[in-house]
Amino acid sequence: MNINSPDMEVPESVDTSPILVIPYMWIGDFVRGHSVVRVLKQRWPNRPVDVLTTSLCAPLVDYMPGVRAGIVWDLPRSRLALAKQWGLATLLKANGYRTALILPRTWKSALAPALAGIPERVGFVGEFRFGLLNRWRWGEKALPRFIDKLAALALPDGAPLPPAWPVPELRVPAEAIGRWRQANGLGGGTAVALAPGSVGPAKRWTHYPGAARLLAQKGLEVWVVGGPGEKALAQEIVASGGAGVRDLTGTDLRNGVLAMAAAQVAISNDSGLMHVAAALGTPTMGIFGPTSPYLWAPLNGLAATVQTKTHVPCQPCQRPVCRINDHRCMRDIPAADVAEIAARVLAEAAARAAH
Repeated sequence: MNINSPDMEVPESVDTSPILVIPYMWIGDFVRGHSVVRVLKQRWPNRPVDVLTTSLCAPLVDYMPGVRAGIVWDLPRSRLALAKQWGLATLLKANGYRTALILPRTWKSALAPALAGIPERVGFVGEFRFGLLNRWRWGEKALPRFIDKLAALALPDGAPLPPAWPVPELRVPAEAIGRWRQANGLGGGTAVALAPGSVGPAKRWTHYPGAARLLAQKGLEVWVVGGPGEKALAQEIVASGGAGVRDLTGTDLRNGVLAMAAAQVAISNDSGLMHVAAALGTPTMGIFGPTSPYLWAPLNGLAATVQTKTHVPCQPCQRPVCRINDHRCMRDIPAADVAEIAARVLAEAAARAAH
């Protein structure tokens, strides 16, 4: 997609001043933020784009085309931490940014760019940020999807939304995948990556152990991917699945990125790793219960969107915890159905590769 049109600004080819993007710091939202980078690079091809990141999300930056650098700076979520904000502002000022896109609506997210004196600070109205931002945008609530709210800030003020946004993209070199497989003692067989974690228990499908067992019985390698919070669940899945199932959870997100890149199919809840897998181009199955695929599925598209076949009147509720203590929207998705869909996705991917 080319966003340049008669209604939009012509790329300023002579402008080489750097741009800072401050994204949301949840993994999935951080991946979505790459669409913003791609829009900026179309609008200003010669302006380098840096991205503020936490240490958790920092590995993603290494695989994002068009990003010059990640500015790693961890700010606490629950307090202002003024000294840390001043430290970040000092770093931003030294980098000479002329433009900052502040995607979150929070007061804290706009503070360091203002303290740094970045001349153009773009963001939506919210949380009384008058004085912190100087390029106000209005109408956020009228935008239908989260990605529209993010990427609209990269367009000229008042420009219409394009028919489609550039999709997030993560590129992992093949040699890096080979080294990762070797370091983890993994063979070269067909592998399925399972991402059983999520923010909020309502989004967690409960039948991963059964699915792992069925997939392993088909002769597939099964890898459980996630952070330290998924360690106990990974051990349960391994115990159910047997020798063909490996626990690859850990503290480094880079490990999860490489696992998703190496797998032939990924099965995930509505979580950050679902967006990682889709942005890598790995055929991805997203399991949705309380959340809407229209609003939250990756822009890259899914090989399969898995939902319960039965009608659940409260779905989607968008809640992190099931309010009626029933969880039918996830409980009524059988492991056999997911294993069958995975086999179909693998077959379709193999057929495409053969052609």
